[in-house]
Amino acid sequence: MKAIVCEEFGPLDDLVYKDVPDLEPGDGQVLIRTEAAGVNYPDGLLVQGLYQSKPDRPFTPGSEVAGEVVKIGAGVTRFKPGDRVVTYCSGGYAELAVGSEQTCFALPDGMDAADACAMIIAWGTSHHALKQRANLQPGETLVIFGAAGATGTAAIQIGKVMGATVIAVCSSEEKRKIALEQGADHAIGYDNLKDEVKGLTGGKGADVVYDSVGGDAFAAASRFMAPGGRLLVIGFASGEIPKLPVNLTLVKEYAVVGVFWGNWTRREPAAYLANMDELFGWYTDGKIKPLIEGRYPLAEAADVLKRVLGRGAVGKLALVP
Repeated sequence: MKAIVCEEFGPLDDLVYKDVPDLEPGDGQVLIRTEAAGVNYPDGLLVQGLYQSKPDRPFTPGSEVAGEVVKIGAGVTRFKPGDRVVTYCSGGYAELAVGSEQTCFALPDGMDAADACAMIIAWGTSHHALKQRANLQPGETLVIFGAAGATGTAAIQIGKVMGATVIAVCSSEEKRKIALEQGADHAIGYDNLKDEVKGLTGGKGADVVYDSVGGDAFAAASRFMAPGGRLLVIGFASGEIPKLPVNLTLVKEYAVVGVFWGNWTRREPAAYLANMDELFGWYTDGKIKPLIEGRYPLAEAADVLKRVLGRGAVGKLALVP
């Protein structure tokens, strides 16, 4: 089978598209013929050796795969060959992937494979952040940084389903237009964030901030939080891990809340399954629809990752064998 291989940590251009031995499912696993592999920001960090975990080399990056089950391992009862599934796994940038039965989800009839991949990390993270970590309530104001990206567009749509007023923050007019098309009530830039958010909320400030950017954006958010607000720490796409002015959390009485979706899925698998059931239900009911910017040949993985890491991507990107 063909796969993308990282032979040593280094530049994205060092990734190799090559033949590797076909995989076989182990006990409790399914073998999937890849229809689409999701591309995520951490994938690029992992290849460069910049992520918090560092796999043994060589390895194939990629953690989301949707496609058809072609073979099952011993003990698998929920799936059979011919079923279409999506899974959170390792080695996703390949023509074949292996997923654990426990982390596979059956696709609703007719669901696009790229849509399914988007549901795992991007939508799963945003849903967990807003539901379990923020406890977002109807009528609250949600501010989303990086709102035109994969997790950002997911947060917009989920926030609207949950009844929030959504203020999207994007770096360009084109991205702000996309955020509004995704359902945001307002779309603003990063300049004068404090004043703009205060103005749009009648001086109250934000009840919830979804921050996947860090840096100066986080510094601004720490000054426009509403009393009782929740400032969600999702990631640091700006490349700068900010410092928290703790005195402001005291004076303004807001909480800073960490969000680590991967650890949560392992710690609370039942809640994770319930969240995914809810997301797939919303999809089936037409309440949500992932924004897929494009589907690219598997061999172009390095260029696609550069686009994602350069914060040039809009919505979700997928690789297609």
